[in-house]
Amino acid sequence: MSDRDFDLFVLGAGSGGVRASRVSAGYGARVAVAEDDRLGGTCVNVGCIPKKLLVLASHYSEDFEDARAYGWDVEARGFDWARLIANKDGEIQRLNGVYQRLLDEAGVTRIEGFARLEDEHTVRVGERSYSAETILVATGSWPHMPAIPGIEHAISSNEAFYLDRLPERVAVVGGGYIGVEFAGIFHGLGARTTQLYRGPLFLRGFDDDLRRTLAEEMEKKGIDLRFETDPTAIERKDDGLHLTLNDGSSLVVDEVLYATGRLPKTRDLGLEKLGVEMGPKGEIKVDATSRTNVPSIYAIGDATDRLNLTPVALAEGMAFARTVYGGEPTQPDHADVATAVFSQPPIGTVGLTESEAREQLGPVDVYRSSFKPLKHTLTGRDEKTLMKLLVDPRSDRVVGAHMIGADAPEILQAVGIAVKLCATKAQFDATIGIHPTAAEEFVTMREKASS
Repeated sequence: MSDRDFDLFVLGAGSGGVRASRVSAGYGARVAVAEDDRLGGTCVNVGCIPKKLLVLASHYSEDFEDARAYGWDVEARGFDWARLIANKDGEIQRLNGVYQRLLDEAGVTRIEGFARLEDEHTVRVGERSYSAETILVATGSWPHMPAIPGIEHAISSNEAFYLDRLPERVAVVGGGYIGVEFAGIFHGLGARTTQLYRGPLFLRGFDDDLRRTLAEEMEKKGIDLRFETDPTAIERKDDGLHLTLNDGSSLVVDEVLYATGRLPKTRDLGLEKLGVEMGPKGEIKVDATSRTNVPSIYAIGDATDRLNLTPVALAEGMAFARTVYGGEPTQPDHADVATAVFSQPPIGTVGLTESEAREQLGPVDVYRSSFKPLKHTLTGRDEKTLMKLLVDPRSDRVVGAHMIGADAPEILQAVGIAVKLCATKAQFDATIGIHPTAAEEFVTMREKASS
């Protein structure tokens, strides 16, 4: 046994750090994890979980309206933001406790405070230093706020989960996951919502059909989408926050939420002085086993800026533990990872986009279906579901599957298995669908939209 304090010292008790700590301890390693905030990281506290709860809450406004078409005489008597936030906080507190129990039961030593590296085997937390044979950095990421005049008046998604009241007028700046999700949340809860994005169309990197369809659906709902528009200044006045926009116009709101990306949370960790290779955004450079150029230091999750998703951080943490302590060399697999955007309507996607497929493969067979969901044949709501398959005509393999519409994330989780297993279009076609469901459309699309 090493004469160091621990075999493994983990910086950060988010999803990846906790998984790596628990599994490594299960293999017999002596493990410590340091965290200067609440256990669970971004996902549990100011990310996936509370965001999904707010999305669910915001959809009730449409559900109440749609219920009338199904014979229910339902009328919403108002919305209580404070009650929602209190209930959300209670659930997050419960999850914090679950993470604490999991670490304690695994025998992991929990250390509260900000940790920084003194050398390649020493970590300092507060006034005390700890030695470890191996160090794992799993500190996650942090919202990026641009340096424009008045940015101090804006909030990030971190603060949005703890607002004292629901703003009547809100501007969401940004066009990624967080931007479109919070635009839907605020609008669904009753705020007059404007979303500003500096590019021609939001959700860059997603399939273009999904991007265009989401923009159409959000505009139908009454969200004010303004593309190629960006604030240049924010000023607080008596009647609200005044945004000066790059087209010369202005916008007055009660709250401005910036969702313009996140950066690796790696500043002041002492990595640079140890010669750990870093990227331009502060991301930690690692090899296929999550090891840095300093042999005793590894990194996983958003701190590496590879594929910034909670399940990916979990997989990277598991692969690290298996490799270093389990005697089972394992590399995290970042190919064909299914993901979702909890926009309204939501998106589910796995594999290549159409533009990626054409760039990588050349000619691609495209199967596309757009239809009104069965639910809305009675409600009359003008909402479309779009499904799409991309097929390599040489191998018949399905290389991409995309959907926007109700339950898209749940459906694409299962479709993702087929894509990961390199299923062919013929195998999709041979699968008998479940009727009546939207999901059956993935196994009944026969006519090519294009090649």
